[in-house]
Amino acid sequence: MKLNIIDSQDKLPTKKGYAISLIIKKLKGYKDVEVHLFLPEWDDKEALSYDWSKLLGDPIDRNAPADPTGSRKVLMESFTLEERDIVLDYMKKRYVSRLSAINSRPLDLPIPMGLIPLCEIPEDDDIGCIRFEEIPNYNLPFPVHGLYILSQHEPIEENI
Repeated sequence: MKLNIIDSQDKLPTKKGYAISLIIKKLKGYKDVEVHLFLPEWDDKEALSYDWSKLLGDPIDRNAPADPTGSRKVLMESFTLEERDIVLDYMKKRYVSRLSAINSRPLDLPIPMGLIPLCEIPEDDDIGCIRFEEIPNYNLPFPVHGLYILSQHEPIEENI
C-alpha cells in the first residue's frame, strides 16, 4: 500500500484543512475506487470562530451569485492534523489488505466559493457513501464517511 501524505509547508490558518482519500482495490465490482473521506458533523461554534473573508476566495462562476455556505462546509468537513493522523493510522491498520493507497494533503486556500461539500452530494446507483462508524468494531472517537463515484473507475473483468 502506498502512502502519499503531504503536510502543509506553512501552518494552516485554521485547525481544519486536511483532505484524505483512499484507493480501495475492489468495491462493488470496480477496481481501484477512490473514496474521499470527510467528517459528517462538526462544531458550529468552531465554524463561527473563523474569519471566512480570509478563507474563502473568488467564486467558481463569476457570472452567478456565489453562496459561501457550501465552501464553508468543505472546510468544516475536512480534518485537523490530529484527526488526519488518527484516521490514517486506523485505515492503515484496519484496511491494509483492501487498500492500494492512502492520500492526504492540505486543502488549497482560499477555498473558491460555490463548491458543493461532499456531505451534500446525493447518493444514487453510481455515487455512494461509506459510513465507517456503522461498520462493526469501528473505534474512532468521531464518525467518518467516504464518498465514491463508481463510473470514474474501471469495472473488474471477471474471467469466464
